[in-house]
Amino acid sequence: MENSKTKTPSVAQSLIPIIFLIGLLSLNVYYFGDSASSGANQMALLMSAFVAGIMGLRLKYTFEEMLDEVIKGISSTMPAIIILLLIGALAGTWMLSGIVPTMIFYGLKILNPTIFLFAACVVCCIVSLATGSSWSTIATIGVALLGIGQALGINDAIIAGAIISGAYFGDKMSPLSDTTNLAPAMAGTDLFTHIRYMMHTTIPSIGITLIIFLVIGLTSSNEASQDQVNQLLGVIENKFNLSPLLFVVPAIVIFLIIKKVSAIPALFIGAVLGGVAAIIFQPDIIRELSDKSFVEASYITIIETMANGVNFSDVNTSFNTIFQVAEENQSDLLKSKGMFGMLNTVWLVLCAMIFGGFMVGTGMLNVIAQAVVKSIKTTAGLISATVATCIGFNITTSDQYLAIVVPGRMYKDIYEKRNLKPEVLSRTLEDSGTVTSVLVPWNTCGATQSSILGVATGEYFMYCFFNLISPLMSIIFAIFNIKIRRIN
Repeated sequence: MENSKTKTPSVAQSLIPIIFLIGLLSLNVYYFGDSASSGANQMALLMSAFVAGIMGLRLKYTFEEMLDEVIKGISSTMPAIIILLLIGALAGTWMLSGIVPTMIFYGLKILNPTIFLFAACVVCCIVSLATGSSWSTIATIGVALLGIGQALGINDAIIAGAIISGAYFGDKMSPLSDTTNLAPAMAGTDLFTHIRYMMHTTIPSIGITLIIFLVIGLTSSNEASQDQVNQLLGVIENKFNLSPLLFVVPAIVIFLIIKKVSAIPALFIGAVLGGVAAIIFQPDIIRELSDKSFVEASYITIIETMANGVNFSDVNTSFNTIFQVAEENQSDLLKSKGMFGMLNTVWLVLCAMIFGGFMVGTGMLNVIAQAVVKSIKTTAGLISATVATCIGFNITTSDQYLAIVVPGRMYKDIYEKRNLKPEVLSRTLEDSGTVTSVLVPWNTCGATQSSILGVATGEYFMYCFFNLISPLMSIIFAIFNIKIRRIN
């Protein structure tokens, strides 16, 4: 509980830590570039949290009160952190077992650069719609699609944009998605009313997105020659025991998620099955990576792969030829980082939660939100303010769920007073809170997807067309009073 002697911060005071953070992040981009998230941004978040904490003490909040909010924030991210580590382990065993190389091999056989971005977005839409999880879609199908696109000579950032756009469309529209269930619960409507109403803004958004990716594919030149692709196919075929049976493992993981098995056990099962598949299908690779007996080599290699990933180019074996047939931008084609590779992202998430906790614990976020609410006069202004608030919470609290829950609670009564049906609020929460989380480098979603795909958030940001268009579409519908349901 708040101390009775605490003071309410002013809007100007509440903005100081945020302005300080923006200034530090801008300096980090200038001085560190793409490596800003490898330590500089973490320090910026911690220093901004320190500024917020000092202001909280001046407002008579105790350190214990502020720390309680920090602990709550970190606790809320623990499932995401566990999932992130398991994704690292899964990526390692799926690379070692040949699951990802098999996906890349057959993908290169089927897809061509002209339609690749369009097809990648559609595939991720379907898988994410079926599973209700953008994270699982990107960690499984997305990783394979990235490898295929790299082999075809397509820019990593554009590939990531297509994958993320499709994955977040499915996450937003699937009845299995946690955010799709959370938004109507906050607004006071039912799930399927919410989904049907979202179609008005979501279908045009994904339609425009697919057209853009198709145009990019039709107008871009193919950077990778067909000879390079054929040579890469030959190397993968010679080095890995490729089999359609390997698709059983990702099929099991997708089936478990569809059956509403929690992501944590589903991903753990997927990682273990990947290790079993490596023993069955790639015994020669295991022997080549270790000089122990096969039983010892299997155990050591699988554990090492889960913990630290696998990079065949670092091993003095015939696998080095894989990287001699690719351009420089394809050098990470058959590489995974394991759990260790995810630790930098975990560090970023923890620092973001510390900053968000101090902002919430001092009441500064609430003051900013209330100031926004007071200035609202029209329906278009109300919806625009909701969009801005959701994006603001994604930036300041670094948590997708808080970006839905807090604005949902803030605006529910206001929407009712304006005679707007609750699905108008729930749709706006999803159009902005769900899809923009992945665009913020220190948000749990942005940090995770950047780590999984190995592409900086600042690089793929401009190509996530669906995620950029969705909040704008919500505002456009409000301005022109299109499909805005009102209470009679």
